[in-house]
Amino acid sequence: MKSLILPIIAATSLVGTIALLNPSSASAGTIRDREVNQQERIYQGVKQGEIGQKEYRNLETREARIDAQRRAYLSDGNLNRREASRLTNEQNRVSRAIYRDRHD
Repeated sequence: MKSLILPIIAATSLVGTIALLNPSSASAGTIRDREVNQQERIYQGVKQGEIGQKEYRNLETREARIDAQRRAYLSDGNLNRREASRLTNEQNRVSRAIYRDRHD
């Protein structure tokens, strides 16, 4: 029994290491969660009257572009570090735009 524990631990740690090196599963979920969060921020801004129609259309267009870009990157089944970084940078820009539109 003790001889089986070490190979199981080694295999588990190997799978965990590979998951950390391949950001496709972790980053794709994080990016998608952030898209949902930003959509909620936009809708709250519209609901509270802080975001006008023109600002809303602009933000929605930008969010749709990010979503399309994410789907295109994931079409091969992987999301590499460069792609994840590009998506994150674009989400950062949209996040700042949401803040500016809600606080102008």
